[in-house]
Amino acid sequence: MTTQTTTLFFVLFTILSSNCLKIAIPSNQITLAQTSSSMTPVELDNIAVLGKAVNFSVLAGSLTTNAGVTNVFGSVGVSPGTSFAGTAIILTNGAFHSGDPVSLEAQKDLTTAYNNLANAAGGLDMTGKYLDGLTLFPGIYKYTSSCFLNSGILTLDGKGDANSKWIFQIGSTLITGLNTQVKMINNGSALNVYWTVGSSATISDHTIMVGNLISYASIAFGNFVTLNGRALARTGEITMLSNTIGVK
Repeated sequence: MTTQTTTLFFVLFTILSSNCLKIAIPSNQITLAQTSSSMTPVELDNIAVLGKAVNFSVLAGSLTTNAGVTNVFGSVGVSPGTSFAGTAIILTNGAFHSGDPVSLEAQKDLTTAYNNLANAAGGLDMTGKYLDGLTLFPGIYKYTSSCFLNSGILTLDGKGDANSKWIFQIGSTLITGLNTQVKMINNGSALNVYWTVGSSATISDHTIMVGNLISYASIAFGNFVTLNGRALARTGEITMLSNTIGVK
């Protein structure tokens, strides 16, 4: 056994035996140069929109915190902050990046993506209209202030096109109520849903959410939230609480 292998084994054993933070062995991160014809159009589109932020299921600006046991499918990063607080973030097919060049480059691309999405032209002004019980086809939906899913289900209908896209341009906050759900039908892809939030997103207990949550400030998840997508915060904190987050 080489010295390098022995050192790696000791570090992994120490982390796992601490029973504080369960970390999977880091996998190689996708870069733009590594895209191939084997990727689906949706995956390629995600890279075109998000750049290197596409590698993260959770990416915060200041810090991430977690209570309970949260499962993340993909990488967790923070930049320019460096702090991971809490216990039992379990990674699958990902790694932790704390204020390193990988998370820094991802945050730069996230800023570009946020600006492009938030300023995309056209769309339907939905200001003041709750998402409760609506069925929305692909398109751009604008809220000059807050956006609410207070109860029930929001249905996103892909109309048979797996490459269809939804962009929500939200001026201030995104808030969901308890036990709410965003559901995809007719071949819509969760990864082609983009929520651009001007301040912070609050996703309440037991919400089932889809898409890329891109918040200017922070994202807070309640108990047992499931997000089929990504949680990406430009400047603030991401708070987790026994959640399931990522692209399976």
